[in-house]
Amino acid sequence: MMHSPLPIIIDCDPGHDDAIALLLAVASPRVELLGVTTCFGNCAVEDGTRNALRILTLAGETSVPVAQGASGPLMGATALGNYVHGTSGLDGPDIPEPAFLASELPAVQLIKSLIERSHESVTLVVTGPMTNAAELFRDHPEVMGNVREVIFMGGSTSGGNHTPSAEFNTYADPEALQQVIDSGIPLRMVGLNLTHQALATPDVVEQMRAMNHPLGQICAEWMGFFGSSYESVWSFESPPVHDPCTVAALVDPTVIQWQSSFLAVELEGKWSRGETIVDLHNRYSFAANAQIAVTLDRSAYWNLVLGSIDQLGQKTR
Repeated sequence: MMHSPLPIIIDCDPGHDDAIALLLAVASPRVELLGVTTCFGNCAVEDGTRNALRILTLAGETSVPVAQGASGPLMGATALGNYVHGTSGLDGPDIPEPAFLASELPAVQLIKSLIERSHESVTLVVTGPMTNAAELFRDHPEVMGNVREVIFMGGSTSGGNHTPSAEFNTYADPEALQQVIDSGIPLRMVGLNLTHQALATPDVVEQMRAMNHPLGQICAEWMGFFGSSYESVWSFESPPVHDPCTVAALVDPTVIQWQSSFLAVELEGKWSRGETIVDLHNRYSFAANAQIAVTLDRSAYWNLVLGSIDQLGQKTR
């Protein structure tokens, strides 16, 4: 029996792995991409917005509204991840200039209107800092009744990548993530412990390069740029392709195994600000408030991602 597609909004900071997540969402008939909003993170928000428009143009999907969001965190200094994704946030191969314009609405207003207009509850997929979502639930709590869940890439069950203890997205705006946790919205966390299982190994990149269309070549070059950053900054032989794990979990629920846990974010630690506290062993005896991604079926994940890119590339060639 065919189920109607799951309505989703992707709130992102495009980056190379966000780009793959967007392509997967456009390609899959199991999700309906209602809108894309942007946040600071991998690059300045203005660059992220341009990148989102370029990625959707590349994917042949110019009818999805794109809106620009937060340029910095709820409080404190702005951190950017240009050291991984390059100055533009999407350095590497040439891709088309945007064939359409961003919405005049700010991100929070676009998300609000899309949720209010949707006949089915909407899943909010966050692949950058949580700032836009925090502002949405703070300023418009009335929309929460039509939000199915928030699934986000961020945090980790152990150790970080931006600091020794904190993953970049949670470090960039820990107050925002804590506000979303405190809102009581159903929440799923896809952290580094999971995404480091999603490595774009040479065989994966080779499969992209072997595709008979420009989209495959572009994705292979993105992985090359992203991979060289991961090699120089963290000595990874192959880059972890974080963000598509969130969309993959919605397209094929068998790809990731989950564990219920209490989740919090360290806001005050001198060394550990932005660290996610994931109580997998119930040491605090607090009620679970999130689902935590723990195991990835790597082969199913890459079959899904590569198949979707190939299908989209054949269609847009």
